[in-house]
Amino acid sequence: MGEMKREDLLARIALGEDSSRQFKVTVKNTDSLASEMAAFANSEGGTILIGVADDGSTPGLSREDIVRINQFISNAASQHVRSPLTVQTENIPLPNGRLIIALTVPKGVDKPYFDKNGVIWLKNGADKRRINSKEELRRLFQLSDQFHADELPTKAGIEKIDKLRFRDFLRDFYKLDYPDSAAERLRLLQNMNLATEGGMLNLAGVLLFAERPEWIKPQFVVKAIRYPGNEIHVSDYVDTEDFSGPLRKVFDDSLAFVMRNLHKVQAGRGVNAPGLPEIPEAVFEELLVNALIHRDYLVSATIRLFIFDNRIEIISPGHLPNNLTVEKIRTGMSNIRNPILVSFVAKGLLPYHGLGSGIKRALEQWPDIDFTDDHDRCLFTATVHRKELAGSKELKGIPETPGKSSGKSSGKSSGKTEAQILNSLLERPKMTIPELAKALGMTTRGVEKQISKLRQDGLLRRVGPAKGGHWEVIE
Repeated sequence: MGEMKREDLLARIALGEDSSRQFKVTVKNTDSLASEMAAFANSEGGTILIGVADDGSTPGLSREDIVRINQFISNAASQHVRSPLTVQTENIPLPNGRLIIALTVPKGVDKPYFDKNGVIWLKNGADKRRINSKEELRRLFQLSDQFHADELPTKAGIEKIDKLRFRDFLRDFYKLDYPDSAAERLRLLQNMNLATEGGMLNLAGVLLFAERPEWIKPQFVVKAIRYPGNEIHVSDYVDTEDFSGPLRKVFDDSLAFVMRNLHKVQAGRGVNAPGLPEIPEAVFEELLVNALIHRDYLVSATIRLFIFDNRIEIISPGHLPNNLTVEKIRTGMSNIRNPILVSFVAKGLLPYHGLGSGIKRALEQWPDIDFTDDHDRCLFTATVHRKELAGSKELKGIPETPGKSSGKSSGKSSGKTEAQILNSLLERPKMTIPELAKALGMTTRGVEKQISKLRQDGLLRRVGPAKGGHWEVIE
């Protein structure tokens, strides 16, 4: 038994120090030990191996050292950390007769933990660091389930509520009339956890029901870009838009952006039947709802929606909370980061099918989705991979729907149509495809196909985004 203990110990020492394991040759200062314990308790817990040097050598401890250090440990855990910690120690013998203490500090259940001087410590890799900002302190309270970002007070009063949107919600879900007086409205908003005791809207109230949330919290929008090819470009893009407003509007606009940038396929349907999107719309419904209600609103950043030829990326601020992993969310496990938002979304404000079911439903509809939990950059990314469609081409971001050609169009008539398009765009470079279709008596799809050919032949190019850019005829 003892020999196995030593083997296990040596294997752990060989791995070196990290965020869950620390070495100490000895302990001479109770306050220093208490700060190390607090850092582990405020993080994910860990083990301090006492009698092990930084380089991994094992000078060990004498029997007298064991008695003295165990007293240090007891005092540090009970009197020098607030709240007191319950820790475990184990003495592991070395071949030379000396000992190593394995001091295990559990993940704290009463975070945050302070040292005797009132300092909050966190693990930072193999080292530790002080919490020195309000944002970090809020996140620590959030992780301990004592505080949530969506209940943060804002500087917006209840007059910023979108009356029509809030009135419709009260009528449809609660069967209530919109309160006539400001005092009644405030009391109702407070009872619904949408306003603070001080009379201001909290973050959930702003995001769900404010008339212009982006004026109050401009960082909480969705930035969407359609890039040509498969790489991010600094200035070369096909379609871009920022989506703001209440969460429902942001969701609807973001979903519409994705769907208009997908291929449409016939999938065995008749030539005149409308094509189906290459990836089911339900996939993006689930992933966008997940991004909007589970993102970390303590991170002042936008959600980014990138569309490439071979994939769609939805990038949310904040890595997975607590002990969640990509493997766990694939099986349906979840953790509520923003409980107020979740409660209102479950009332029908967004398409929602139950906690933890969104990722599973998306994978059932489209298994080729990767999830990346990036702790270093504090990001969570869902990557939906697109399939290459047989016979399809994508030229500078204009998707060409594969279908059956009638074979009746002659090169002469095609050339005439191309000339008409080029002449029209020479006269009016900012014409949209629907405007072109109307002017030439064609379908939008027909104009898109002709423009794709003109761009492929090097006769036409797009300058700037779809909204606000223009066409340039190359002579």
